[in-house]
Amino acid sequence: MTNNLDKSSMNEVQPDNSNDNKSLNPFTMLFSFTIIVAILTYILPSGQYEREEVDGRTVLVNNSFEFTDRTILGFFDIFTSFHEGLMNGAAIVFTIFIFGGAIGIMKKTGALDSFIKKIVVVFKDSAILIIPVLVLYFGLLGSLIGTAESSIVYLPLIIPVMIALRYDAITAVAVVFLGALAVGFTSAILNPYTVGVAQEIAELPYMSGWEFRIPIFITFYVIVVSYIMIYARRVKKNPALGDYGNYSPEDNQDINWDFKMSRTHAAALSVFVVAILSLVTGVALFGWGLQQIGAVILFAGVAMGVICRLHPNAIGDGFVQGVKDISTGALVVGFALAIVEVMQRSDLLDVMLYYSANLLDGLPVELAAVGMFITQLFINLLVPSGSGQAALTMPIMIPLSDLLGVTRQTAVIAFQLGDGLSNVIIPTFGVLLASLSMAGVSYMKWVKWLLPLFIILVVVGAGFVVLAQMIELGPF
Repeated sequence: MTNNLDKSSMNEVQPDNSNDNKSLNPFTMLFSFTIIVAILTYILPSGQYEREEVDGRTVLVNNSFEFTDRTILGFFDIFTSFHEGLMNGAAIVFTIFIFGGAIGIMKKTGALDSFIKKIVVVFKDSAILIIPVLVLYFGLLGSLIGTAESSIVYLPLIIPVMIALRYDAITAVAVVFLGALAVGFTSAILNPYTVGVAQEIAELPYMSGWEFRIPIFITFYVIVVSYIMIYARRVKKNPALGDYGNYSPEDNQDINWDFKMSRTHAAALSVFVVAILSLVTGVALFGWGLQQIGAVILFAGVAMGVICRLHPNAIGDGFVQGVKDISTGALVVGFALAIVEVMQRSDLLDVMLYYSANLLDGLPVELAAVGMFITQLFINLLVPSGSGQAALTMPIMIPLSDLLGVTRQTAVIAFQLGDGLSNVIIPTFGVLLASLSMAGVSYMKWVKWLLPLFIILVVVGAGFVVLAQMIELGPF
């Protein structure tokens, strides 16, 4: 295998879809859930809680639940619910499209790819340091702008570089995949696809609680980097311990270590950095919401395209491609909200809340919060989409947290940690399977290597959930 740092075009890399048939189609799964819920309307009773407005948010009135006459949904109601779901989630869906389109333009410029190549060249003589630097880069992208699936396009570059530095394919996959998912997507400091969706549904101030999520990022970063570096050192010392997948330890002769970043790409990256700093400042000081954050990212994408002298049509093409890339995640939100729509029409949602609250009643609130975290871990096995899982579970978890005395912000923390951590190991997450396929690493070998780290991160994640509830992380 060969790779040339200054000639390879990362924009042309396409993920290997050979494993697509092994992952569950999210629309098929959600459509099946909708049918199941519709069938349950013929079996389960209906009921309602009283609701009231408290400081601008809708909350359930405790001890107000009453059973009502059963509401049965017909066959045609199943299909109309999808339109209602998309309408109810329109603000979220279109924000996701805008983010995806803007990131598509950024990718079209090649500036982000150029930065990766520059990192490789700068640290070629300090090989072990390239691991924390790359994990930090992918972690920040995942945590600040929600890039996760798109990180896969960097694997054809990173794998041969890691092998040239006398590491292996697992090290390469871990640096990219765990950086983007276990560190970035899980901490979700400003991630619009997970925290953004969840907080919109929870009626929390957009991106509130970001200060608490920074320590999560730092902690997970230190743990992940330490785990990868310990393994990488062992492989370098004894190559027989490594897994080289589709490659071999000799695939290192044609890498060009003389790559130089152009001034154009450097200027475009400066715009990107300013945009990220603007997002952090806007959220922290001015309470920016969906519209402002989407506008900043879109402006940054267009500005980077102009700086890189992209033809206007190329900027448009990049936006369209970005929207295509993110379309599944955006539409999954609408389909997930269709299930919620069915449960609300039939008054099943409040029945589920009533029985769940009774089941958990009497438990310490911290333990109930951990229960939410564990539940989210398992739900992601069936709905491996962060935004989709938020749309599906938050309408249940938020009122349940109100009934149990768990703060809504803690419920969001439980969701983001459960969703992010399970992504690195569940076999239904297509990006994981595609990444392993590109590297030639078997899924079982990955699980065996990852399991100790996964257990550590789950325990630490549960600790953060408990801490969030103990300090009553808010504003509510």
